[in-house]
Amino acid sequence: MPFRQGCRKRDSAARSVAERIAPKSGSMSTNLKRIHLMPSQLFRVFAVGAIVLMGLGCAGPMRKDAVPPADTTRAVIPGLPDVRYRVGIDHEILMREALESLQRELAHRAAQGQRDPLPPVEFLAVSGGGDNGAFGAGLLNGWTASGQRPKFKLVTGVSTGALIAPFAFLGPAYDESLKRFYTTLGPDDIAKPRSILAALTSDAMADNTPLWGRVGQEVNQSMLDAIAKEYEKGRLLLIATVDLDARQAVLWNMTKIAASRDPGALPLFRSLMIASASIPGAFPPVMIDVMVDDRHYQEMHVDGGTMSQVFVYPPTLNLREISQRKGVQRERRVYIIRNARLDPEWANVERRTMSIAGRAIASLIHTQGLGDLYRIYLTTLNDRVDFNLAYIPASFNHPHHEEFDTQYMQALFQTGYALAAKGYPWETTPPGF
Repeated sequence: MPFRQGCRKRDSAARSVAERIAPKSGSMSTNLKRIHLMPSQLFRVFAVGAIVLMGLGCAGPMRKDAVPPADTTRAVIPGLPDVRYRVGIDHEILMREALESLQRELAHRAAQGQRDPLPPVEFLAVSGGGDNGAFGAGLLNGWTASGQRPKFKLVTGVSTGALIAPFAFLGPAYDESLKRFYTTLGPDDIAKPRSILAALTSDAMADNTPLWGRVGQEVNQSMLDAIAKEYEKGRLLLIATVDLDARQAVLWNMTKIAASRDPGALPLFRSLMIASASIPGAFPPVMIDVMVDDRHYQEMHVDGGTMSQVFVYPPTLNLREISQRKGVQRERRVYIIRNARLDPEWANVERRTMSIAGRAIASLIHTQGLGDLYRIYLTTLNDRVDFNLAYIPASFNHPHHEEFDTQYMQALFQTGYALAAKGYPWETTPPGF
């Protein structure tokens, strides 16, 4: 198209100018602590940014048109209807899935000759937290070793929790894969830093192709087949992303995607795991192809943690009311793994822009995580669900030199494992509540 050809020409011209004034400092790490630029270099970086961002409004990676605002709620995944729920919008679809999961569970129990009262059910929610996901991975492995780990009716995950959730859903048979994922990775297994110029003209500071490769190795068709079998038993696996165009949290029914047997199920499943863990600005967003009527569009999906650090189900679902209406009486328990410390973590903040901004953002995420726990707790009180919380203890103080520091993750995995193997001391209220 002429417009896009014009963009490419202007992009090429700007790159030529930018390369002449850009600092010859190699690449820029995704870990902001590694950025050490002199004032003259910073001036050059901002000069490059001014040329690229102001002079090239159409530069950067191309994408299909975003879904128009009026059609946002009508966009569907081709061949996979009703596999996702926009929080606060698709209430009826989610409620229908909850009721259908109960019917599948009852049908499965009847086929097994089980006609006694429904047993208690357990829900598991795994939070975000980057490389702190090693804590959750260790806790799940230790929980298996204790002999007390239940089979969860519902598993949910956000960000790093979305990477953990499929393994947690399938149970102890996948513990070794989960352990390998969180104890053998290093920074180079997650992302490759881009040059300063590339970071300014592209969609993120780093290229997460290595993470795509790792997920591709671990998440295969046999895993999806195993998840599909559990869906037929009435179990559910949900992960969260954020539709950045619409600024809307989206819950994805990963079990329904797996059970669809659609040719696009496996690539979509992998893409959603990556999307939920794609920190905006650090890692590229994931573009999801959708349709409205006969027109093709793309949605931009990023880390679910930009909206919520952890979730179980929307409060509007009103689980107690549904149960009473359907005459279902059973005990329910929710277990929340918060892959973070909940105590105020002290740090000597340097008087530098990036250090101050990074610390402030970390504080916002910490506070958001506490708010999520309060919301879940109030929901469980209303629905009469037992609340159980695990988080990284304040006593854990292993050095953390960079994101996805292998030694740090190994130490944190072992901490989670040791606590759970001897019977985890679950908290029954959020801290300070």
